[in-house]
Amino acid sequence: MSQMIRVTLPDGSAREVVRGTTPAQIAADIGPGLAKAALAARIDGELRDIMRPLDQDTNLALVTSRDEADALELVRHDFAHILAEAVQNLFPGTQITFGPSTGDGFYYDFAPTAEHGPFRDEELPLIEAEMRRLIAADLPLTREVWERDKLIAKWAAEGETFKAEWAAELPANEELTVYRSGDGWMDMCRGPHLASTGKLDPAAFKLTRVSGAYWRGDQKNAQLSRIYGTGWLNKKQLAEHLVRLEEAAKRDHRKLGQEMDLFHLQAEAHGSVFWHPKGYRIWRELEAYMRRAIDGAGYREVKTPQVMDARQWEQSGHWGKYRENMFVIPDEVPNVDDEGPIVSDDAEWMALKPMNCPAHVLIFRQGMKSYRDLPLRLYENGCCHRNEPHGALHGLMRVRQFTQDDAHIFCREDQIVSEVQAFCALADRIYKEFGFTYSIKLALRPEKRFGTEEMWDMAETELRAAVVAAGLNTPEYGWEELPGEGAFYAPKLEWHLTDAIGRTWQVGTIQSDRVLPERLDASYIAEDGERHRPVMLHRAIFGSYERFIGILIEHFAGKLPVWLAPVQAVVATIVSDADDYARDATAQLAAAGIRVETDLRNEKINYKVREHSLAKVPHLLVVGKREADEGTVAIRTLGQEGQRIMPLAEAIALLKGEAMPPDLRDR
Repeated sequence: MSQMIRVTLPDGSAREVVRGTTPAQIAADIGPGLAKAALAARIDGELRDIMRPLDQDTNLALVTSRDEADALELVRHDFAHILAEAVQNLFPGTQITFGPSTGDGFYYDFAPTAEHGPFRDEELPLIEAEMRRLIAADLPLTREVWERDKLIAKWAAEGETFKAEWAAELPANEELTVYRSGDGWMDMCRGPHLASTGKLDPAAFKLTRVSGAYWRGDQKNAQLSRIYGTGWLNKKQLAEHLVRLEEAAKRDHRKLGQEMDLFHLQAEAHGSVFWHPKGYRIWRELEAYMRRAIDGAGYREVKTPQVMDARQWEQSGHWGKYRENMFVIPDEVPNVDDEGPIVSDDAEWMALKPMNCPAHVLIFRQGMKSYRDLPLRLYENGCCHRNEPHGALHGLMRVRQFTQDDAHIFCREDQIVSEVQAFCALADRIYKEFGFTYSIKLALRPEKRFGTEEMWDMAETELRAAVVAAGLNTPEYGWEELPGEGAFYAPKLEWHLTDAIGRTWQVGTIQSDRVLPERLDASYIAEDGERHRPVMLHRAIFGSYERFIGILIEHFAGKLPVWLAPVQAVVATIVSDADDYARDATAQLAAAGIRVETDLRNEKINYKVREHSLAKVPHLLVVGKREADEGTVAIRTLGQEGQRIMPLAEAIALLKGEAMPPDLRDR
């Protein structure tokens, strides 16, 4: 075997180097600046340690902080390992499990000793200090390959039962690697890592909180302590992120939902929302808005059952792929006696629907369909249930009961591109009317899927073609393809909204599905007189009403556009002499279609202003004796300084214009 190998760099130049040379040595050969800046290497596209020797001809790209996505992944992975080492240094006997990088940082799950119990937020500064000591020590991070039996034995001997269990269950053909920090501490990991702890900026991370977790995410397993942190390339990035977190905390929809009296959640209905009158008013306005949109786009609204026989879910494929997330129900009268099981072993099973698509296929199948009937666009504000783990629930953003603005378009092959293009235009209009910008992604076939390769090739090609036809496959729209992230039955286009503080939310989607019509035997009579399968386009714009309302609350920091605000105006009195005038003004505003309340309480006006500002009421109309005598109001608008004095009729006209939904203003 030759001792020399050929290394090709991104600019096309090539170098002959001795087998076993590291990317770090090649970087040093190119220049001292690159040697200092290089963090890792891409070897034939795979991200690897910069100190890992090269053993064959390869394409090499050196990774620096300018390659931000790769660099952040590396440093966050390292911060997680250093967190684990710091915790074990400070709290001997703590077992380590695993700790990945996340979208803005990292976490690590620990099994604390029984004597110590779960970790606490107050301990985070101590752990941070130990992490900084390890970073300052500039300990080399070294990759080692271990024999499976020896590694399992080592973990078991050291009392690392979770690591031993994990190592034993990894695929037999998988190479087991560990990374050492200096000469001692190690963790099992595929890598890659930086060359040493000193490559990290000690001022670029912060531990944020502690929470409970379960080993492997299963509530039946041991409970662990999860320590979260945020990690960045430098102090400036961390500071900017902490400002964003502070702003996000102010906008938290759960906090604002309470202050604005919109909704609440409680243990008696885990993951389901109790909508208060003001919160449900937002829902109703959104629902009316969406109905106008879908009516104008040629959809037909339907309503389908909440509970369907398990056999239907088996036939659709959801029972096998999705059953763990479904609520199942026995199809029999429960035993009402004190003795014996509530449900017999002979019970047939039904399930609360986790999605609407199989039911829409059943509607399509009622009566013979002709090619002239297509496209058939069926829409439903469909209430669905998914059995999400308690620990995954999060306000309105992740719930167990939710309502989708769901539709399925049954169309011919020759109609797919035009239908998807029309949907793109509809989604674009709606998102822009709410003030969002967005990016669009194509999620491609996952590893486990139904359908033939030909089906997937056609579906992916059609979605690409529709995006091109809509003019959305450009950098302006953040066009990107996401390998392996499609649904098990179809690829999908995804709309990722950007909110007021730069966060992204995956909301809308359209999927091109040939699998479900096949499995559920949907067909139409084509022009040739033969039965053909329709293509089924699954689509949503809000995604779910619950989550979209949560996003809106945070995007607008509770200061919703006037047309969406549950209370659009409050008429507040300064003195009781103005009470009758306030009542009359309220009646005139209400007659004009404005959602208005009256505040006649015997409180100082500054108190009333603060209270209604906290409730995010867009307009406060202040009236005293002078306003009553002159027929005027003093308007205070949320977020603006001072007030405007104007006749009541002029104020009504102003508010009436602002209260009109955006899709109705130009009619």
